[in-house]
Amino acid sequence: MEHGIAKEYLEGLLKGDRQKCSDLAHQYLRNDHSVKDLYEEVFKNALYEVGLLWEKNKITVATEHMATAITEGILNELFEQLISIERTNKKVVLACAEDEKHQVGIKMVADMFEMKGWESFFLGTGIPTSELIKFIQQIEPDVIAISLSIYFNYAKLVSMIEAIRHAFPNLLILVGGQAFKHDFENGLNGFPQVVMLPDLYLLEKFIDALNKQ
Repeated sequence: MEHGIAKEYLEGLLKGDRQKCSDLAHQYLRNDHSVKDLYEEVFKNALYEVGLLWEKNKITVATEHMATAITEGILNELFEQLISIERTNKKVVLACAEDEKHQVGIKMVADMFEMKGWESFFLGTGIPTSELIKFIQQIEPDVIAISLSIYFNYAKLVSMIEAIRHAFPNLLILVGGQAFKHDFENGLNGFPQVVMLPDLYLLEKFIDALNKQ
């Protein structure tokens, strides 16, 4: 990881220093960086490093969970200041792939949609595909976004997409997450209306394009 605030933030996470991490996040925003930059350059980079350290058994699962919880708490701190006053009447449902335990990434995606005026329905982890489909039927969203952090759960994601596509042939599905660093996105090319977005900058452009439709 590059030196700088992301490295400091990572050090704070690994020590469990929530106050330091919160202070660094707010300091970063005061230095004329956007929330999007904070999410992508600081939170994402630090949490990806945490994930790699866990995969290499250099930190415990407890430390990994602590780092995730600290970051999610800071996301909650920032939420009120990022909601757009202008609304689009568009809706997005956001969830994790089945058996995923990490929801910070998809929460950041939900915040991006909120910044662009969308109504976001953030479901997080632990939603069975059958229940997700019922919820989609109820909400009738314009988009569904699914996060995959652990590559062992890739088959679960494919099964989810197959079930969603069967129930909703034309619904736009966005996917992303740390697991796609393993280049699994090529396996999704056979699904229509499925888009893999690797970062929040491309997500922003994608949302802007949808808002113009």
